[in-house]
Amino acid sequence: MTSSAVTLTGIDPPGVLAGARLWLRGGGVPVPAAEAGVSVGGAAARVLFAAPDRIAVEVPRLAEPGRASVRAAWSPGATLFVEVGVPMATGLHQVDSPAVDAAGRVYAAFSGPRGQETPVSVYRVEADGGREPFVEGVVNATSLAFSPSGVLHVSSRYDGVVYRVLDDGRTEPFVSELGVACGLAFAPDGSLFVGDRSGTLHHVSADGHRTTVFATLPASVAAYHLAMGPDEQLYVTGPTLATHDAIYRFDAAGRQDVLDRSFGRPQGLAFDAHGVLHVVEALAGVSAIYRCPSAGARRQVVSGPALVGLAFLPDGELVAATADTLYRFPSIP
Repeated sequence: MTSSAVTLTGIDPPGVLAGARLWLRGGGVPVPAAEAGVSVGGAAARVLFAAPDRIAVEVPRLAEPGRASVRAAWSPGATLFVEVGVPMATGLHQVDSPAVDAAGRVYAAFSGPRGQETPVSVYRVEADGGREPFVEGVVNATSLAFSPSGVLHVSSRYDGVVYRVLDDGRTEPFVSELGVACGLAFAPDGSLFVGDRSGTLHHVSADGHRTTVFATLPASVAAYHLAMGPDEQLYVTGPTLATHDAIYRFDAAGRQDVLDRSFGRPQGLAFDAHGVLHVVEALAGVSAIYRCPSAGARRQVVSGPALVGLAFLPDGELVAATADTLYRFPSIP
């Protein structure tokens, strides 16, 4: 098969991190000649799999991430492009999605080993990428969420408390006795939903004085992850030891609906500016972010090692969170 017969028609997914598996699709791939000669952003990419209609490569680490060309030596006339995540901040320890304020600043937790207080509990990352310590003294800071009035809240899976964060970074307890408190999501009326990974979703009044059991779910081996949808319904994931887990949706009365049971270890979730749900899947060390429209099939939009959460900036850019780093994707088709 000559290179003139090779057609490369697309890549999947459109966004990647270093170490991710990137698929090139088309026809006439010259196996086994495809075992060499693929580059991403000018750097050689190791071939993981090759067949006549597709080839998988491992994305190399790039000195200048961003929009990167994808080329194959055996198809010199074809150039594809992929978005490689641009690091925003590293040296973190995240177990859930970051939070974003109205100014586009990103807040990320440093959770640390269970029961161990870390020097910094929450970092604030400016729009230009500058990172600064913001919150101290919260042991095992876990999940972050802004109230409708713009006040940051952070849960502690260690002491079962959700803390309100003041403008200067000082904290005060907002509600306590919530078990292994993790996921947070605010309703439009200012009330707060909190996921206790041992099996309970709590509903806390806007003033923090009343707490009721909203729903019960199977206990999670990691954490509950919560998001309030534009439909004012609560979306929840909670990975278990099962091969596949559900994405749950609850209405205001606590009635449960299962949206999907095909995800392996679903974790952080968030809605984009168009109201489309995005979910992190992290089964057996292979993690990705999926776009899940209300109608039609889900689609993988970002792939990379150790993803745990995501968020969207006011301008629509996606922020992907691994256990220790935040990455920005300026454009994802």
